Amino acid sequence: MRRGFKAEAERLAQDLAQKLGIGDTDPVPRDAVAKQLGVEVLAADKVVDRNRLEELNEIQPDAVSAATFKLASGKRVVVYNPLHQVGRTNSNIAHELAHLLLGHTVRNVATVGNFKLLTCDAEQEEEADWLAACLLLPRPLLYAAARRGWGYARIADSYSTSETTARFRLNAVVSSCNLDGPV
Repeated sequence: MRRGFKAEAERLAQDLAQKLGIGDTDPVPRDAVAKQLGVEVLAADKVVDRNRLEELNEIQPDAVSAATFKLASGKRVVVYNPLHQVGRTNSNIAHELAHLLLGHTVRNVATVGNFKLLTCDAEQEEEADWLAACLLLPRPLLYAAARRGWGYARIADSYSTSETTARFRLNAVVSSCNLDGPV
């Protein structure tokens, strides 16, 4: 990840929250971000037969989480896998929105079975993960949760995100500060 990106992502998430009128300790709603970006968010089974999704999931579980498409009209659509749990879905959609906020472009083609998937490079994926986590679980929210002694599962459940995202984000925030003093 490029130098200074983590701090940049924190600021970007905070600025976006302020622009949307979201409090410091509230997650940035993915629907509000999508609306601001002019992006439609759809379950994949609205555009592809659900049996095809299940077939892909059989070939390689979790091969598809979410993807962003640019239609011929120029409109962008984020399509997510409805086979995932709600917390994971929110994390997946936030990840795709983060790519758009950061202006990332597709760089790789991957093949799974007879499916071709377009992906960004590893650094852009890492940046999108980081920004998505900042949007879903802002630093002040995590300070408050850590002070209350909340663990990953409670944070994930309370804020409708994946436990993986909660763990990743809480570990990053707690390791960077002293929670005994003022925040």
